[in-house]
Amino acid sequence: MIIKKLNFNKKFALLLAGFSFLFLGQLIAQKGARQPINVLIIDGQNNHKNWPQTTQLMKGYLEETGLFKVSVATTPPEGGDMETFKPDFSQYQVVLSNYNGDSWSKATKDAFEKFVSHGGGFVSVHAADNAFPEWEAYNKMIGVGGWGNRNEKSGPYVYYDEEKHTFVQDNSAGRGGSHGVEHQFVVKVHNTKHPITKGLPAAWLHEKDELYDRLRGPAENLEILATAYSDKEKRGSGRIEPMLMTITYGKGKIFHTVLGHGNYSQKCKGFIATLQRGTEWVATGKVTQAVPKDFPTAESVSIRDN
Repeated sequence: MIIKKLNFNKKFALLLAGFSFLFLGQLIAQKGARQPINVLIIDGQNNHKNWPQTTQLMKGYLEETGLFKVSVATTPPEGGDMETFKPDFSQYQVVLSNYNGDSWSKATKDAFEKFVSHGGGFVSVHAADNAFPEWEAYNKMIGVGGWGNRNEKSGPYVYYDEEKHTFVQDNSAGRGGSHGVEHQFVVKVHNTKHPITKGLPAAWLHEKDELYDRLRGPAENLEILATAYSDKEKRGSGRIEPMLMTITYGKGKIFHTVLGHGNYSQKCKGFIATLQRGTEWVATGKVTQAVPKDFPTAESVSIRDN
């Protein structure tokens, strides 16, 4: 009887130890689980009046990856008191701008410059590169921009010269920023080794969009990842223009996409994947997301249904 009791106690102890190790392993796994990347989308004013819809589209695209926790900060309307707009950037790893409107207060500008220069990530989407033509630091962050009376004083044009097989900086006089009629166009990847574009097709057809051209700016610490030809038959520049770019500002990383004019443009799976990948990269310096199997090809677009 004593021997049986000892055997039972031994089995119970082993069983208890097994459950304890299992529970401890779950705790360690939970503790080691990746924390979400906190992203702040800024909107509230934009010459593109669909900004409420595009904000929600981009918020959803980021959150569906499981990598991001997204908040939205909406400014006062045009002509409102911008002194009241003062988000706490320190609570986020990434700021994404869907904004083109009134100037922020000096305090908010200073806080944003500090955020990026100290290592915060920034994503500039489409018309965000129209904003703040007089803000020197912002223009260094986006690399190149358009409209807002930008001209040769803003910095050079940047485009790809096929004859020289290189990107050039052109200091000739002229306005900064233009586009032809909206249309589908092919985006070509120039840097296949960068984490954002690694694994993407060499060329892919983007849904109907404004093809920004004649962008100009400081162009410092600027790397162009992908381009598109701005066809003169579409009232374009006749140049190969930057579409996807990265910039460094201090310790901060910036992803600049000129894509994303209409809701339909943002439903292109090429736009979605590059936005997701670019946002992860500015936060972490790497991309862990696989390229979607239904990514567009050079011959056909790939569009979200909803």
